[in-house]
Amino acid sequence: MSASYIPYHPEQQQLLPRALQDWLPQGHLVYFINDTVDSLNLSGFHLRYEAGGPRNQPFHPAMMVKVLVYAYATGVFSSRKIARKLFEDVAFRVLGADNFPAHRTIRAFRALHLSEFTDLFVQVVLLAREMGLVKLGTIAVDGTKIKANASRHKAMSYGRMQTTEIDLNAQIAVLLQKAANTDEAEKNEPDLDIPAELERRQTRLAAIVAAKARLEERRRQSDTQRGRSPSDERQPKDKDGKPKGGKPYQRDFGVPAAKAQESFTDPESRIMKRAGGGFDYSYNAQTAVDESAHIIAAAEVVNTSSDVQQLPMVLAAVKTHTGVQAQQVLADAGYRSEAVMAELAKTQPQTELVIALGREGKVLAKPRDAKRYPHSVAMAAKFDTEQGKLDYRKRKWIAEPPNGWIKNVLGFRQFSMRGLEKVKAEFKLVCLALNLRRMGAMQAS
Repeated sequence: MSASYIPYHPEQQQLLPRALQDWLPQGHLVYFINDTVDSLNLSGFHLRYEAGGPRNQPFHPAMMVKVLVYAYATGVFSSRKIARKLFEDVAFRVLGADNFPAHRTIRAFRALHLSEFTDLFVQVVLLAREMGLVKLGTIAVDGTKIKANASRHKAMSYGRMQTTEIDLNAQIAVLLQKAANTDEAEKNEPDLDIPAELERRQTRLAAIVAAKARLEERRRQSDTQRGRSPSDERQPKDKDGKPKGGKPYQRDFGVPAAKAQESFTDPESRIMKRAGGGFDYSYNAQTAVDESAHIIAAAEVVNTSSDVQQLPMVLAAVKTHTGVQAQQVLADAGYRSEAVMAELAKTQPQTELVIALGREGKVLAKPRDAKRYPHSVAMAAKFDTEQGKLDYRKRKWIAEPPNGWIKNVLGFRQFSMRGLEKVKAEFKLVCLALNLRRMGAMQAS
């Protein structure tokens, strides 16, 4: 006897079209993002199109925002992949509602509305606070390195720039001499498009000169912060300009090290050490995570690998977004700084700081000079108490999961955009998408 199967007729057409919403179960993330975006203020997105003018009708900003937010929330960051998903993926088609913007349109919309996405992140944080998911009782601050959209092969060290600049100047001089020769003298020369060769070398030379200037300017700023001056003759001097003890400086004021590198594709990115070894052009992404539901209350990006000076900036962002200060802030030893703790004691006196003075499991000499390091001494005393240790133990499970979700769940390991300001906005879009994904999961449960 033959088996009996449930009817299967792939060639049969449906007599009546089914609603796209019927293909998705209740509680799907699409519905939460759709309803949430509709409740937000999108006037900044509409403002760009209010003037009208002789052009094609633009796609509705609400639809574009929903598609982009859902794409980032599900780990789709490429504009080409998003455009393809609008045809192939039911969830994307529900949000698109039979709109199919090209990948160039999606990319341009994202690039044109960077400040609006930044504002949208703040609106979502406030919405999470109204829902009781952000209480600002305890927040934990952490940093993570995210690769820049820059190639290591399109970069050059300062030492290489110097030698290449000399070589290019010599080649340009030879080409100019050839161009000045008479046609008779060039009869036996091989064919060479001298104007094109000149333009190629001059363009490369200009890029190298600009990169050298950026490296030298950064070095001058760094030397000035260290107390150096152009006339110090490599000798350490005090505030009055008098020589003081110590080894002489290795280089003149404002001269970078020969191994200092600059990227030609994203000059604002910096070489940073990556987890597992090696170095990449990256940015340092900072997050402030609320204890209640792991909602990211502040998301900032800097192009400095060190975390030590970033705490005031992140806590100021939390206060700006929510209007209140956190009651308690947890941070690892990378944020340890006497000057920073002194500054926060003045600007945010109601906030209790719990900052590790050293790496977990390692014994470090505790600061004992209460006159020079009063805040560090007080912090060391706090960590001697059971309550201080108990408070700090919460840091790891508050701060680190969102960074793990960004990289391993969403798969966001490299920025799509270039330049510090654009990267800041893109990271807020990532954190906005993660917050909505988290809020949707909390609501569904």
